[in-house]
Amino acid sequence: MWNIITDNSDYRWRSDLSKIEVVDNEHFIEYTKNGFPTYFTITAKEKLKEYKFDLENSNLKGKWIGIFNELSDGSVELDFTEEIEVKNFVLRLLAKVYLKGQQKRYINDLEKELEKQSSRL
Repeated sequence: MWNIITDNSDYRWRSDLSKIEVVDNEHFIEYTKNGFPTYFTITAKEKLKEYKFDLENSNLKGKWIGIFNELSDGSVELDFTEEIEVKNFVLRLLAKVYLKGQQKRYINDLEKELEKQSSRL
């Protein structure tokens, strides 16, 4: 799971993206299916502990925090938090619904990829 989430060179499992451009070890750019870019700077990355980054595009900026907790049975509990500031007043009205939809899509895509990889084992 850690490798799926943190490997920015493999975005095929993400249904919302057309590509990810890896700039260097700390920076990458995600492009939506419509080609809209969001810029990311990784601020923390400790395997199976935390993965954090700052993000920004023309509509918003903020932080994404992923905390990984390995449980005694070998499974991993995930806690993802987004702290977002919307730049446009009109978009602020829609931001909560939009971000909830994005989060749901990300988790659904991740679950599908995990199932796909576990079926290969």
